[in-house]
Amino acid sequence: MSEDQTTLERGARKTRTGVVVSDKMDKTVLVRIDRQMRHALYGKIVRRSSKLAAHDENNDAHVGDTVRVTETRPLSKTKRWRVVEIVERAQ
Repeated sequence: MSEDQTTLERGARKTRTGVVVSDKMDKTVLVRIDRQMRHALYGKIVRRSSKLAAHDENNDAHVGDTVRVTETRPLSKTKRWRVVEIVERAQ
């Protein structure tokens, strides 16, 4: 079974880019995903955010880093994402 065939069967995995807000856990970071949406009734642009627990195998990401995360199998009760790359380091 080739890699392309496996991807087609499994489907495309979601990826998100966000900012690390907590790195106090071992091999886990909390990533804040910010998005802007238009209010359904009033039309105003409002900011929404969600926090995802992501697996960080080598404890590389720290607070303030911008990271890219992707969907994965459940790794714990709350972790369904893992860090793919660190896009930008905090200053």
